[in-house]
Amino acid sequence: MSTSERRPAAINDPVEVTQPPEDPPVGRRSWWRRLHILDWIALGLLLIGCLCVLSGALPVADARASITRLVPLLLFLGSVIILAELTAAAEVFDVIATRLSIIGRGHYPLLFLLCVALASTTTIALNLDTTAVLLTPVILALATALGIPPLPLAMTTVWLSNTASLLLPVSNLTNLLAADRVALSPSQFAGQMWAPQLASILVTAGCLWIWYWRRGRRGGQLRYELPQRRTPADRPLFVVAAAACLVFVVGILVGVPIGVASSISAGVLLIAFLVRDRSRLSFSLIPWRLLVFVIGLFLVIDTLGRHGLGDLIQAVVGADDGALGAARAAGAGAGLSNLVNNLPAYVAGEAIVPPDNHLQLLALLIGTNVGPVITPWASLATLLWYERCHAAGVKVPLGRFMWTGAILAVTALAASVGVLLVVG
Repeated sequence: MSTSERRPAAINDPVEVTQPPEDPPVGRRSWWRRLHILDWIALGLLLIGCLCVLSGALPVADARASITRLVPLLLFLGSVIILAELTAAAEVFDVIATRLSIIGRGHYPLLFLLCVALASTTTIALNLDTTAVLLTPVILALATALGIPPLPLAMTTVWLSNTASLLLPVSNLTNLLAADRVALSPSQFAGQMWAPQLASILVTAGCLWIWYWRRGRRGGQLRYELPQRRTPADRPLFVVAAAACLVFVVGILVGVPIGVASSISAGVLLIAFLVRDRSRLSFSLIPWRLLVFVIGLFLVIDTLGRHGLGDLIQAVVGADDGALGAARAAGAGAGLSNLVNNLPAYVAGEAIVPPDNHLQLLALLIGTNVGPVITPWASLATLLWYERCHAAGVKVPLGRFMWTGAILAVTALAASVGVLLVVG
């Protein structure tokens, strides 16, 4: 879940339709005025979490246990986001997006399939926030370069950043928590989730085509204009970045601890930038907002779980590890995600699912990964995506976003959980 406000130069530059007033020099502004609204949310959540501990609402021992569990996850999140940011700076995403549009040869159906494949692969391999934060500006710039409406491409990134995040532990923070809970290696986790993941991607692709990509929805164009072939400005950096991402994915599949795999890949790329383009390296690469948000969120949810939230979720989810229990867990996870956020929804649900109910826990995971597509705050990735679209001048009709998301949530959830029950 990346939080950096920077992005690399995109294809034919940004899609902005309005020019905001120029900010005063950084040195003339108070530090608090430079904070984004999401920064304030993260800091506020951490403050509330600390107050919960200081007041005794959350025992110190419980808080310490939560933080201890988070340490390897935070190591992974910090390093994988640095890896994704530098990969974008090396123009890997830009080059891939441009070449895919050329492969599409001006045909919308083929471009659609290629965009679905790109967004799905980015989400699966580098996590959902990479798709939402780094791929979205590239895709929007690609829309301008091709002369096509940006909304279909934007919806492709946001929907698949959620629904394509089931396959690997690295795809979503909730997956990391679930894999740890059920003691599954990355390959074992993929063995359990490949069929639900395939089902959710297929349903998402169908909904995207019906509601956003078909001719009547995309503006009526028959073909799009082919862009010029793009070559990276620094080819050695491009090669190292692409190789680092490949090593990262292969490493986790063969059993290397995810924090180690992401740290090594990010370290190699950091060294490459230190040699080739030191100006790209700054403390802003560290996703402090995300790390603060996760820590504060865990402390708050642990506190609420001790004071009634767990009992409420227990009544909704139940303790059945069969089909009914899986359906209840998935529905509760999706519903709570759209009311609050998918991360606290999963954490709260995991706390009440019996330790041996692995099927029910995986159904809860599907609900909190596939379901958060109705409200803009249902996942942090969606919030960040919405912010990127707003900054680029792309208008997202909220009503249409929510009712089409509701259809996707119901159909993708039913398909994914149904496949899980059959395969499981």
